[in-house]
Amino acid sequence: MKQIWNSFLISFSMYSKIPMPKCDWSKENMCYVMCFFPLVGVAIGGISYLWGYYGSLLPIGDSLHRIVILLIPVIVTGGIHLDGLLDTADALGSHQEKERKLEILKDSHAGAFAIITAVIYFLLYYGIYMELSISSLPIVCLGFVTSRALSGFAIGTFPMAKGTGLAAIFSDGAGRFTVRLTNGIIACLTGILMCCINPVLGGFAIAGTALTLAYYYHMSKQQFGGITGDLAGYFLMLCELAIAGSMVIGEIIIRSYL
Repeated sequence: MKQIWNSFLISFSMYSKIPMPKCDWSKENMCYVMCFFPLVGVAIGGISYLWGYYGSLLPIGDSLHRIVILLIPVIVTGGIHLDGLLDTADALGSHQEKERKLEILKDSHAGAFAIITAVIYFLLYYGIYMELSISSLPIVCLGFVTSRALSGFAIGTFPMAKGTGLAAIFSDGAGRFTVRLTNGIIACLTGILMCCINPVLGGFAIAGTALTLAYYYHMSKQQFGGITGDLAGYFLMLCELAIAGSMVIGEIIIRSYL
């Protein structure tokens, strides 16, 4: 039980800025960290939901209201997954061999492709959020859980690009099956909840996540020989963008044909 509790503490300490009690970051305690990863998404989704509904009551413009929603995941996580997105953008933009791309992932310096990607990502995210109606917010908030569940599932299932690093640690040992099973169940449950909220929009959200996951698998295997921690962050950021974008497409179709 203590090992499970420590895994919970490490998960929140590593993937969020939410204060947690100190614990020993041993390999044994880190075994089930990814099982609790989706709970960070619950915290982000909960805060985003509350701000989405009650922040609009404040005397601020709609644009600022949407910008705050957009920034909540970055603030809560400290930008750890954004770092993975930008490192991966630099690696992919280099068009080098796999070994060189893996080296670029470890480079702490931001290249031109990282900066370009950051600008495009947030402009696109802002445009999508400005188009979203408040009725789509619950599904978008569930998406923060889904993206982390699928990221954890991938770490327990997809091949690793290298035998070192946090992603390799989390996918190793007896906890791998538990990580895969737990995150798979959570991803399925969030998908069901999305469809219960709105069958059409929920279906679009599931389609968006499925396409992103398929792209993630094939891209990581072809370009890097497997996944890494940075690639996991890259997927998570794209998945959340895809879910929000799917809501906009779904709303357009509902308004036009239903």
